[in-house]
Amino acid sequence: MMNVSEYASDVGLSVKEILDLCQKLEINITSEEDMLSDDDIIMLDNEIASFEENTEESENTKEIESSEDEEYSYDEEIEEVEEKTIKKRKPTKNIESKNDFKVKRKEMYKHKEKLKSNLASEEEDIILYKDNMTVADLASSLNVNPTQIIKKIMSLGMMVTINGSLDFDTAELIVSDYNKTLKKESTRDEVNFEGLEIVDREEDLQERPPVVTIMGHVDHGKTTLLDTIRKTNVASGEAGGITQAIGAYQIEYKNKKITFIDTPGHAAFTEMRARGASITDVVIIIVAADDGVMPQTKEAIDHAKAAGVPIIVAVNKIDKPTANVEKVLTEMSQNGIQPEAWGGDVMFVNISAATGEGIDDLLERILLLSEMAELKANPNRYASGTVIESKIDKNSGVITNILIQNGTLRLGDPIVVGTTSGKVRTLKNDKGENLVEALPSMPVSITGLSESPSAGDKFMAFESEKKAKAIAEERKAIANEKKNKPKIAVSLDDLFNRVKDGEKEINIILKADVKGSEEAVKNSLLKLDVEGIKINVIRSGIGNISESDISLAEASDAIIIGFNIRPDHKTSEIAKDKGIDIRLYDIIYKVVEEMEAALKGKLEPVYEEQVLGTAEVRKIFKFSKVGTIAGSYVTSGTIKRSAKARIIRDGVVVNDSTIASLAREKDQVKEVKQGLECGITIENFNDIKEKDVIEAYELVEIRK
Repeated sequence: MMNVSEYASDVGLSVKEILDLCQKLEINITSEEDMLSDDDIIMLDNEIASFEENTEESENTKEIESSEDEEYSYDEEIEEVEEKTIKKRKPTKNIESKNDFKVKRKEMYKHKEKLKSNLASEEEDIILYKDNMTVADLASSLNVNPTQIIKKIMSLGMMVTINGSLDFDTAELIVSDYNKTLKKESTRDEVNFEGLEIVDREEDLQERPPVVTIMGHVDHGKTTLLDTIRKTNVASGEAGGITQAIGAYQIEYKNKKITFIDTPGHAAFTEMRARGASITDVVIIIVAADDGVMPQTKEAIDHAKAAGVPIIVAVNKIDKPTANVEKVLTEMSQNGIQPEAWGGDVMFVNISAATGEGIDDLLERILLLSEMAELKANPNRYASGTVIESKIDKNSGVITNILIQNGTLRLGDPIVVGTTSGKVRTLKNDKGENLVEALPSMPVSITGLSESPSAGDKFMAFESEKKAKAIAEERKAIANEKKNKPKIAVSLDDLFNRVKDGEKEINIILKADVKGSEEAVKNSLLKLDVEGIKINVIRSGIGNISESDISLAEASDAIIIGFNIRPDHKTSEIAKDKGIDIRLYDIIYKVVEEMEAALKGKLEPVYEEQVLGTAEVRKIFKFSKVGTIAGSYVTSGTIKRSAKARIIRDGVVVNDSTIASLAREKDQVKEVKQGLECGITIENFNDIKEKDVIEAYELVEIRK
């Protein structure tokens, strides 16, 4: 379905001409905003096609009659025929292309098969687990007497009443005794379709193209590699289609398709993962052979590992005289990426994006990995997938670029994207060509949504527009409710509960002041062995906690541990806003002790630091009787006398003590607020330097 205005634009006619045709065909349409049904579109297509055929025949007849009436020399006739042929060649191709699309669309509407709904059918052997499910609820679902359930639970060494709640693991053990399977209610909830569990029969699955993301340090050749792959694998007649229009594109290599997602940096990749979007099957990390591993290369490694997808390392610029492939192999192995040639499991391919050398080998490796992974999807379902990006165009409205991950998206399908809904009014591929349907792993651009969704939002197509609207409204209500609640991310305090709920791996991001401390803390954490729980240090390094660390923690449900370092005020605020738990230590055994206690559910009540304010040291005054006075400017909050204070130098804590005195214009004061200057002395510490940051804080007991 589409409105009159969109249809007129699609077929290259004016709105008035379409309205006149509707009146002639007795289609009940009066304005350009009125919607045309599938049957209306077929009728109009047939009428326009018939009109164009008659017009073409009439023009041909006139040309023949005209040539009979006039006398031309043989040479003049040849010249005129050639001139007419040249003039008509280009528009004829465009007309054929447009007619071909209309034919395909007409056939699709005529023979539109009923796609399979994504909602799982009710199965007799499936029991749905709801939050805080009681013994009575479980007994009712199993259709047994509650006393039977209580007896089974008591045999496990647990005491429970009929109204007592059960955790998932306990309920799963009970349900298995009745030869049934327990699943969480969210896996059957169409509204929360991100968690909807879709199970396809093996015979319904078909091979789908792999989806590849390329990451690496700036100037290492990512853009050149993407351009070279596109140019090498686009037919000469399609050269104008090389330009990437939707943040993704699909090529064909040896009769196999490969989809490339062009993410604008690692931050976007991580943000999409943070929203629950897992769109890539393979990550290519590109490293310049004349430069080696750089900071953004290390970031790419961390993000790719955290995503848990296969990695291929493309060693680029091997044509340069200063290229050193061995150096790249060594540095990558030092960062946990072991090459196959050295007994590891990561493929390394030597390439030159500039000359095209090694590109075929790289594409071969991608296809090999996809074959090993047996990537499959069911094209006979209503489509589901992820938003790559979205924008608002003044002529077309909301244009959304999406990746189909399962099912088939068709022109006119009702669709829910994030919290908005609509109908697919136009469907185009990465070359801007009109399509009538899009298959799994295909990147496409659609219009028809009322609001612009965010990158990483999930989408799903539905059977009816009414259902799509109802689900979108419910999702919007849930999203608004969540906005008013603080975000709950993983924290040290709730580790034990997560372990009880079946969590088997805990992700940690570790930042320390020096390399020695980093290695010592990391090794101590990895040696922890509590009830079979695995500690994953997904990133470790020296230096201050950064916004990149916060993004990775959000995407990976990780806890951040800082050893002898402090995050700056802005980073702390971002972490607080996103609900990321940052734990700061200065003694190694305290890190291990608290982590172990948390995993065992024996964590002692803790005190939370509340930063009162920060001041920047701008001038130093030294007096023999008083010691060092830091002439400071309060940059945020309030500095209070007798408050605890730490001295931070280049992001590293150099002292943690107490404010001994606080003066303002020679007078001793209790506090100094933001924007004012003051003099500060620190108890038992005189090694203060200009540009140091004094952070005043207090400890507040956390009530659980």
